[in-house]
Amino acid sequence: MEILHLMIEKASSEGLLTPLAASGLRHHTSIYADGVVTFLRPSVLDFKVFSAIIQDFGAASGLCTNMDKCSANLIRCSSADEEVVAPVHGVCYGMVGDNLPSRGDVVRLCKSRNILAMRIYNPDQEALTALRGSSIAVVLDVGGVDEVRRLAADASYAASWVRSNVQAYHPDVFIRYVVVGNEIPPADARPILLPAIRNVNDALSAAGLGSAIKASTSARFDVVTNSFPPSSGVFAEPYMADVARLLASIGAPLLVNVYPYFAYRDNPRDIQLNYATFQPGTTVRDAGNGLVYTNLFDAMVDAAYAALEKAGAPGVRLVVSESGWPSAGGFAATVENARRYNQGLIDNVRDGTPRRPGPIETYLFAMFNENRKPGDGTERNFGLFYPDMQPVYPVTFPN
Repeated sequence: MEILHLMIEKASSEGLLTPLAASGLRHHTSIYADGVVTFLRPSVLDFKVFSAIIQDFGAASGLCTNMDKCSANLIRCSSADEEVVAPVHGVCYGMVGDNLPSRGDVVRLCKSRNILAMRIYNPDQEALTALRGSSIAVVLDVGGVDEVRRLAADASYAASWVRSNVQAYHPDVFIRYVVVGNEIPPADARPILLPAIRNVNDALSAAGLGSAIKASTSARFDVVTNSFPPSSGVFAEPYMADVARLLASIGAPLLVNVYPYFAYRDNPRDIQLNYATFQPGTTVRDAGNGLVYTNLFDAMVDAAYAALEKAGAPGVRLVVSESGWPSAGGFAATVENARRYNQGLIDNVRDGTPRRPGPIETYLFAMFNENRKPGDGTERNFGLFYPDMQPVYPVTFPN
C-alpha cells in the first residue's frame, strides 16, 4: 500500500489534487483490514483523479477496488460541497397501497440495491424511524395542500412541525430537503406557497438547520410554458418567478416533476418513442441557442432552467423530484419501454443536460406498484418493484 500512498503524493505534488488546507496539510491514506481511507477536497476533479489512481494501482498490483462499494463522507463541508458527493439517484417511496412491505423492509431493499436516496410524501413516523442510521438521503414532503395552508398561515405551527418531524430525527436521518407542497394547483398555490416556504425555511434556520436542510417545493412540469424549443421556456404564472427568487435567496433548489411519458402519450405524432425513452436515432436542435438534444428529458429540464433564468434566478439548481414510465395500464406502457426509460434516466443524469452539464439529482417514480392509487391504470404501474419486492424489470443503480 506504500506504492498507493506514493502515487497520491505524486498527484498532489503535481497539482492534480487540490491542497487540503492552506497550512500545507498533506494528503494521507490509511489502511484498515481490506479497506482504504483517504482525505480529499470535495471536487469532481479530485474524485476523478483519485479514482484513476486506484484503478491504475489495481491494474498494476492486482489489488482491485470495487468502486460500487466506495462511499464519500463529508467533514465540515458547505452545502455546495455536499452537492458534489450527494446521491444522484433516488426513488419516490409512495405508500398508497394495501399490500406493501414494511418500512424497515423497504429501507433494507434500498440499501441492497444501491438506492442511496428516497423521497417520502409525508412525515410518516414509521418510515422515518426505519431510516435512522441508514445513511439514505431523504426528501421529506410536508403532506397535502391543507398542510401547506396551515404552514403558510402560522409561523409557530411551522416551527412546531420542524421540531416534530425534522429535529426529532436529525442527524440520525439524513434529511436533505423539506418539500412544501407537491404539484399544488396554481389557484391554491398563488396565496400560500411563498409564505409557507418562507415559514418553513425560517423554522429550519431558527433550529440551526438552515444550512444543512433546505425548504423548497415540488412543481408539475406545466409550471413551465413555451417549453419548445427549450430556450423559450418561461414560467406560466408570476408566483413561480417569486418562488424562484425566494429559493435563490435561501440557497435552495427548485424541485420539478419531469415526465416525458405524458408528453409522448399526449403527442405521439410529433414526439418519437426513441427520443422519449433515451434510445438513439433522433436529434433535435434548439434554434434559439444551437444546442442539440438526443432525448426529451434533457429538453424538458433545460426548458425549466430557461424559465429560472428569465425569472431572475439563474443560480437555482433543479432537482428532478419525480420521473418515470409505467409498465402497464395505458398507451405505450410496457415493461420494455419502462425499463428503457428508467435505465436510460439513471445513466443519463450523471452527465447533465446540454444547457447545464453535471449531475442532476433525480428521484425515480416509483418504488412500488401501488394498488390503491386513483386515476387510470398507469398510475398503479409506475413501480420498479412489485409489492413482494421482486423487480418489475431489471435496472441497475450505480453507487
